[in-house]
Amino acid sequence: MSEIALLPDHLINQIAAGEMVERPANALKELLENSLDAGANQITVELGGGGIRLIRVRDNGAGIAAAELPLALSRHATSKIRSLADLEAVSSLGFRGEGLASIASVSRLTLTSRRADDAHAAEIRAEDGTLGAVAPASHPVGSTVSVAELFFNTPARRKFLKSEATEYAHCANVLARLALAHPQVAFSLSHNGKEIFNYPVQTAQARMQAVLGEAFSAAALAVDEQAGELHLHGMIAKPTFAKGRSDNQFFFVNKRFVRDKVMLHALKQAYRDVLHQQFSPAFALFLELPPNQVDANVHPTKTEVRFSDSQAVHQLVFHSINKVLADTRADRTDSVSTLFLPETSAPATPAAPAKSAPAAYSYQQARPQQRGLSLNESRAAMRTYAELYRSAPPPPADNFTPTEIPFPPATPQPEPHAITESTESADPSTPPLGFAMAQLSGIYILAQAADGLVLVDMHAAAERITYEKLKSKHREQGSLPMQKLLIPIEFPAERSTVAALDEHHQALHELGFDIRAKGEQTLAVYALPALLAHADVPVLAQKVLQELGAVGTSQALAAYENRIFSTMACHGSVRAGRRLTLPEMNALLRDMERTPRSNQCNHGRPTWVKLGLDDLDKLFLRGQ
Repeated sequence: MSEIALLPDHLINQIAAGEMVERPANALKELLENSLDAGANQITVELGGGGIRLIRVRDNGAGIAAAELPLALSRHATSKIRSLADLEAVSSLGFRGEGLASIASVSRLTLTSRRADDAHAAEIRAEDGTLGAVAPASHPVGSTVSVAELFFNTPARRKFLKSEATEYAHCANVLARLALAHPQVAFSLSHNGKEIFNYPVQTAQARMQAVLGEAFSAAALAVDEQAGELHLHGMIAKPTFAKGRSDNQFFFVNKRFVRDKVMLHALKQAYRDVLHQQFSPAFALFLELPPNQVDANVHPTKTEVRFSDSQAVHQLVFHSINKVLADTRADRTDSVSTLFLPETSAPATPAAPAKSAPAAYSYQQARPQQRGLSLNESRAAMRTYAELYRSAPPPPADNFTPTEIPFPPATPQPEPHAITESTESADPSTPPLGFAMAQLSGIYILAQAADGLVLVDMHAAAERITYEKLKSKHREQGSLPMQKLLIPIEFPAERSTVAALDEHHQALHELGFDIRAKGEQTLAVYALPALLAHADVPVLAQKVLQELGAVGTSQALAAYENRIFSTMACHGSVRAGRRLTLPEMNALLRDMERTPRSNQCNHGRPTWVKLGLDDLDKLFLRGQ
């Protein structure tokens, strides 16, 4: 057996680089964080070959003294911390003193820097981890770090890199995340000599639009909530903006981009009622809290954190987003239509927080990916509408059955006014969804609003209204009634799950569960919520315990209950094909305006769209 020996520093640095610098994007992140920690407000990034051939970061920060340049490239040398207490309350992005040393061990690195009171700049070079001598140089106040030929001395590592385009995309993503978190800093990026973007110092809102695009900005809802020392702010996109891929998802903790399962779990739970499970929401959320309440030293790349009170974080994220989404109803949001908007539009302003006054219904803030109909499409649509008009059968007879939940009694509504070309002459008393005029094919309600036509899917709308009423009534009843089992249900469980039982006993009781340990790997359910008597008890109990252990709280019961309410609402709401009277239609419209989340049904489908007068003009080629 070989003798035990200390590893040389150079090899130690290369091992550390294997953990911290997997690709050019990791090296770029370390350099950018150093610039931000140095107080820079202008950072320029140049990439060559996707960052494999060259990464150059120039900033106007505080700079480094000439005598400290060798230390800056040495392992475990840092200006950020001096004691364990400093580490536990660290607020800087970097703090370990490993980044530059690790990068220098696997590249050809040049560091040039100058402080404000220095007569001239100084420069040091490192190749394969070997430091050169400090030499005078020409450079303004600040620092420039050039990293050339990354992994040139570790070919085994270099062969795992992807294509130039892929590595460049990862680098651009790193820069975009930091730009989002630091709008007070100007960022510019060039690749292979071509400028990609140049973000000036901006407001947070302007930076978010610049990085995430006008489409996100137009669909954005503001979040701003505080709970004790926790402050959550940022933007989430309306459910109708969701896509099948999980891009445009950004969590920041004290301006540090993180991937956190606690926050993500809370966000998904908040979107659960308004978003189809195949789609992912878009968001950029910032959590601010005292540094001593979060540990950033749990992952080599510092993209994971650990909260001292994860339950408080989960509750804040969940309730904040749930509150904003609850106000996505017909009297506070623009139409969810994505069919009749122009291809381009002026930069849109994100929607105001949910507590603001109801927003006006107009199409002035159109989303750029949405388009109007072309001439051929418009004519084809007109032919289709004409054919439907000629061939449509009479509306079916009223087939209301006792299983349906009827609409509340409606007071007679005034007759809708004639649609005019000017929205200024519209009756200001007209409600957001207007007044019903007709029913189309027993499925859709056609209503006249102050500034256009509204189409409502009556079953989807009634389903959401009924669903929210069921949930509200259930909440009013207070704690969940518990049903005891004649014969306890036993099931096997992991040791960690059994061990966590005592810690979460009170939480389980509040949720309506009586679960006891019957051995090291066996649990028994003696009672459960009465509403869930027909559920798969072992699966549900384990899921609740797993969520309690992972995030300190559980939404599994609420999710199961909501599925039951959703089924009840779907089968108990007015069906497509049923003929409604005008008072019934208007009662449905008024209920939509009062009901939380009424823009989508329980399955995430839109409940209504609006065609503004401008959209109708395009259909009929007016003004062209």
